[in-house]
Amino acid sequence: MGAVTVASLVAGSSVATAATGQAQASAKWSSCPAYSDDVIRSLVVSDEQLRKFRALLSRMECGTVSVPLDYRKPRGRQITIAITRIKAVDRKHRLGSLALNPGGPGAAGYLFPLQIASMNQANEKLNDRYDLIGFDPRGTGYSTKVDCRAMGGQRPEPGPLTKEAARRIHDSGVAANKACGSSDPDFLGQLTTLNSARDLDRVRIALGERKLNFLGISWGTWLGAVYRSTFPGNVGRMFLDSVAPVNFRLDDFEDGHAAGTERNFGRMAAWIAERNDTYGFGTTSKEVLTKILALRRAYDENPKHYTDWEMVADGATVAMLAIQSTPDWPEVAQAFKEMQDAGDTAPPALKKLLGQGALKPPPADAPERFNATTGQAVFCNEDPSRLGFSDAWVTYQGRLKRNPVSGRASRFSAQCAGWPLPVQQTKVRHTGGSLVLAGHRYESLSLYEWTKQMHAAIGGTIFTVNDDVHGSVLRVPNCAAELVSYFNTGRIDRGCDGTPVPEK
Repeated sequence: MGAVTVASLVAGSSVATAATGQAQASAKWSSCPAYSDDVIRSLVVSDEQLRKFRALLSRMECGTVSVPLDYRKPRGRQITIAITRIKAVDRKHRLGSLALNPGGPGAAGYLFPLQIASMNQANEKLNDRYDLIGFDPRGTGYSTKVDCRAMGGQRPEPGPLTKEAARRIHDSGVAANKACGSSDPDFLGQLTTLNSARDLDRVRIALGERKLNFLGISWGTWLGAVYRSTFPGNVGRMFLDSVAPVNFRLDDFEDGHAAGTERNFGRMAAWIAERNDTYGFGTTSKEVLTKILALRRAYDENPKHYTDWEMVADGATVAMLAIQSTPDWPEVAQAFKEMQDAGDTAPPALKKLLGQGALKPPPADAPERFNATTGQAVFCNEDPSRLGFSDAWVTYQGRLKRNPVSGRASRFSAQCAGWPLPVQQTKVRHTGGSLVLAGHRYESLSLYEWTKQMHAAIGGTIFTVNDDVHGSVLRVPNCAAELVSYFNTGRIDRGCDGTPVPEK
């Protein structure tokens, strides 16, 4: 099938303007990009979603908003923020504009409203009374951006990481950070969450909205928290799912993630123990733990070089399986079982979970989903740790000792060591107004404790999701229905069940 052309509902070019104090902004609307069928299929998982996605494309408007690169120099260099809009179906009962962010930093959000609204019937209702607003934060997608040539350091050899190899990885990462940060410091130094929040408020002005409603996931929760702290009078209803930590440091984040996955493995081990007849790892969590640790050690001592798979399996591979969330537990347990007696070819369940088929690259003509340069710049501009090698090595060794199952899955890297631009931290605060913080009780990527910390810092209502799946609210229909009800009424209960634990 040929390319699907998306025409703007606005003929030619139109401008919407508004002002708050001296700040002014306008949206320049134009025809939307054309997307091939392959691109659309890479963003949806079913034929029904494909149909809904195409219908939404036919209603989507595309535009740009000009903003200052440096808000301290409002009349200086200007950059553009790419936005999309799908107008509310029920114009008579319209409640405003709802901006949507999928996370990051570095993730594009241009087509995120279409992905959300086509996902299930509950999400689709968000568009009944709200204009859905997508946007690519500065440095991503169709917005103004720059790219460093190489952001990654050296890859470790299979097996336990030696101190010598770690030093090479660290030194390589430091060199990459210095080269990237020095390549365009004027631009890269302005890639911060605070500036993205300022951009978002310019988008609000350009849309002609007195207040902007917001839905953010993962890093989008930090963007939301910074936005409402910076522009408290300009925010309507806000829902933040899988909440970020209040005081961000990459070393603390890695430690928290490892601790969370180690803790959640206890739930996985109990699930596997209840199915000993199928997997044969024992009838108690302790027996399962003992066998998985033995499997991890065996693969670290003798990494597997499979004849049909370029990936070498070692103890880190076992750890990567152990940190998967509940939907993948059956495949994880099967992979553990197959790995015990693996021959020259890779275990099928392992290839399914971690092989190339698990992460298919997007089509060549697909819009950018993630910009690694921006991801690194935003993190490093705001991260005060920037550990030297000695501290990084001690931190990594402590992580391995505290988390015998999941520690090997954590990455040793230079993180932000060597980043040449100054640290720019932002404080968030209580401002009042409507706010929901969705925390997942067993999640490891965004710990439930972080939701409580953010609640203490900025207020709002905690909405507890009883699962371990990052940002799952929109993907679980009964949870999504609660979210939609909140945006329509301003009221919400205290939680939902979330993604169910598999029966088998």
